[in-house]
Amino acid sequence: MWNKRKNCSGFTLIELMVVLVILGILAGLIAPRMMGRTEEAKQVKTRLQMDSLEAALKLYKLDNGVYPSTEQGLQALAEPPTTGTLPKAWREGGYLEKKKVPLDGWGNAFVYIQPGTNGEYDLSSNGADGEPGGEGKNRDVNSWDSE
Repeated sequence: MWNKRKNCSGFTLIELMVVLVILGILAGLIAPRMMGRTEEAKQVKTRLQMDSLEAALKLYKLDNGVYPSTEQGLQALAEPPTTGTLPKAWREGGYLEKKKVPLDGWGNAFVYIQPGTNGEYDLSSNGADGEPGGEGKNRDVNSWDSE
């Protein structure tokens, strides 16, 4: 009976405690670095979505000769517009990969104006507060700003 017990393997309480202490130390070092990055991640996500929308807008113009109007909005990239200047050769399936206009990193709609004051069109996100302007996390993300 004793021979069977000696062959049983497992972790001792001390070994488990050492592992828990190591995990606690790692969590204590990593968690604070990750916690302050959520707003930065939302801005990066918004910038990436904006780049994707700009590429879709360029393809739309390449096919149809014009950008969608402000009235048609970014929805013209997902479904054929029925108002304003109708597209000549709207691409079957649309210009967006998921066939719907994405929201910015804070869950708000992008602001699209054509013709724009900063280029052929203006594409922007109003930041965390959803209002134009702002500082810090409420800062707007604009297509014409270089970052």
